[in-house]
Amino acid sequence: MVKKLVVKKLKAISEDSQLSATIRESAQQIWLAGLGAFAKAQREGNKVFDALVHQGESIQQQTRKIAEGKVTEMAAKATGTWDKLEQVFENRVARALHSLGVPTRADVAALTKRVAELKAAVDKLNSGASKAAKPKSSVAKPARKAAPKAAAAKAALKAEA
Repeated sequence: MVKKLVVKKLKAISEDSQLSATIRESAQQIWLAGLGAFAKAQREGNKVFDALVHQGESIQQQTRKIAEGKVTEMAAKATGTWDKLEQVFENRVARALHSLGVPTRADVAALTKRVAELKAAVDKLNSGASKAAKPKSSVAKPARKAAPKAAAAKAALKAEA
């Protein structure tokens, strides 16, 4: 029985030795892989870094294009919204002014045009009247000359009577 226990112990130690040897060997391989990776990173580090920078620049350009497109799109939407808001505001102000009886720009323009037409008609009538007045004044002058003669004739009639 003791013999069996010793054999089991020896087998266990032997298995433990194999296990620890396997662990040591794996640890050694991991260490060597790490050193290899470090050496490779040192040799190719600049190439990898440059490749990463190039990829970063490419992604940045793509992102910038997308962002500019979105900004343009949002600006167009905002402009459209402002235009609609401005139109609504103008319509409301126009209705309020109309309800107060304030004339519109079109009303003022129509009145201005009508006043200009009437002024032209008055000027035409005035120029026609001044032309007509000149001949009347020439006719009236002989009548004025006749008036003193008529006064003299009246005076002579009174003297005879």
